[in-house]
Amino acid sequence: MHSVAIITVSDRSAAGEREDISGPEAAAAFDPETFRIELQEIVPDDRPRITEMLRRCVAEGYALIVTTGGTGFAQRDVTPEATLEVIERRADGLAEAMRAASLTFTKFAVLSRGVCGIAGRTLIVNLPGSPKGVRQCLDVIMPVLPHALRVLRQDAIADIEHTGTK
Repeated sequence: MHSVAIITVSDRSAAGEREDISGPEAAAAFDPETFRIELQEIVPDDRPRITEMLRRCVAEGYALIVTTGGTGFAQRDVTPEATLEVIERRADGLAEAMRAASLTFTKFAVLSRGVCGIAGRTLIVNLPGSPKGVRQCLDVIMPVLPHALRVLRQDAIADIEHTGTK
């Protein structure tokens, strides 16, 4: 069972002006027999706040952090920059696969700046902010996520079996 944190990045949702529908869409995409959604948060499009939330989730030991929103060209779209501050190694294949598959749905997929990477034993994946984009991107990478997380957390899994902690 892999622990998952979902972070929606949206000024309007963080201010309560708009309902977050992308975060719940992401949560619905995960098979509860393989993934356990342990956290769903909303933060504004603010680089220090995003970075702080990502670092907190890494420190708490989540296997996977999925962000939605803040990956476009708008001035306040800074999720990739915040993610790059936190990750130690990039996982470009995931981001490239999501962009390539998204191109079959919309020409605007080339405007996505989302990144994926590894911080410690945590995988961080940036998704677009639209519910449709969230679902399409997760459909692409979901088949490889369990394997990726098993490989990434191999030693951590052995520790969990012995100690019973996350």
